[in-house]
Amino acid sequence: MCYSFFLHLLNLIISDSVEELLDSIKKYSESLFEQIRSFRQYLHANPELSFQEKQTSLFIAKTLRDNNIPVFEGIGGTGVIGIIEGQINGKTIGIRAELDALPIVENTSLDFLSKNDGVMHACGHDIHMASLLGTAIIVNKLKSSLTGKIVLVFEPGEEQIPGGAKQIIDSNIFQQNIPDIMLTFHVLPELISGKAGFREGQYMASGDEVYIIVKGKGGHAALPKTTVNPIVIASNLILNLKEFIDKETPPAIPSILSFGKFQANGATNIIPNDVHIEGTFRTMDEDWRHKAHHLIEEISKKTCIDLGGDCEIEIRKGYPSIYNNPELTRKAKILAEQYLNPSNVIDLERRMTTDDFAYFGQTIPSVFFRMGVGFENSCNFQLHSSTFIANEEVLKYSSGLMAWISFNLPNKID
Repeated sequence: MCYSFFLHLLNLIISDSVEELLDSIKKYSESLFEQIRSFRQYLHANPELSFQEKQTSLFIAKTLRDNNIPVFEGIGGTGVIGIIEGQINGKTIGIRAELDALPIVENTSLDFLSKNDGVMHACGHDIHMASLLGTAIIVNKLKSSLTGKIVLVFEPGEEQIPGGAKQIIDSNIFQQNIPDIMLTFHVLPELISGKAGFREGQYMASGDEVYIIVKGKGGHAALPKTTVNPIVIASNLILNLKEFIDKETPPAIPSILSFGKFQANGATNIIPNDVHIEGTFRTMDEDWRHKAHHLIEEISKKTCIDLGGDCEIEIRKGYPSIYNNPELTRKAKILAEQYLNPSNVIDLERRMTTDDFAYFGQTIPSVFFRMGVGFENSCNFQLHSSTFIANEEVLKYSSGLMAWISFNLPNKID
């Protein structure tokens, strides 16, 4: 009887402690909103391309130092790692944000639009960085309640293969502080700000770049019998490859082969010697990915030779597919429901986009989730668009939610 009463009392104390922590995180998140928004607006106005994020990394490092968080710079070139240690030993969670912007000319009316011509934060990395800085400040203020350690990863070059994740993973400081869990979020314009989305298991695709040079025999357009037209060959090749994907892909494995560039330097009266075509192959199964690469090469060679030409083909292997640890993702979703309310947390569909966060997930149980940046009753422009605008209301929730997950998720693994 006494033992049962003691357990009940202990549970009440723990429950009160958890509620107190949640309340503290929400209060800090609210009070820090304007500061976090100022981080975002500075970063948006000063974007830098992949592996060139020198001023961005200096800003990140200074902000962490200003908040008495130990900082390690120059990771993978421009990467930054911050470390917050709790008062009690425990699990380590790593949280990632990306530093780089895209080579896009911004076409918005924002007061803080890009000052760097031809460079824009069109994928929300400014939101990610500002959010993680906010999380760092919140956690550091409450670190007396932190069990274990948090590794803050600001990764360079996510937008450019081979990406910066591998360089972060291989760095001495990361290896000395290997997380038990990795966490990240990415903005989603289709989802209204204030909402979050999760998916257990396979979530995003691998992505490989396909480069083919179709070789023919150029000549006068009026004398087709004396030429081998590479435009005709390349056109047939694209159709054959599409048929291959449609027929040969296993039914349960999403796969897409898309060509976005078809370049032939001929003229109205000139058949060119060659055609350059470029595209991407995306899928969600590593065994099929490997097999498909060989089949794409075989079909390309056979098609070109059968039509009297030849080809050179290169498949540049990109990022692997993203797999969300089911148990951790399920628990992270419950924590998000506690923080945002269940009505604001949804289940996500699989997506064929890519992210090099997948490399972390190959060796560390990981969770990649989404946060909405869409506007209600408004047209929301897509990521990688010159007109993309993120709803800054997300910053009222993103930092606090990651802090809440960081305090609690490591305690939910064995």
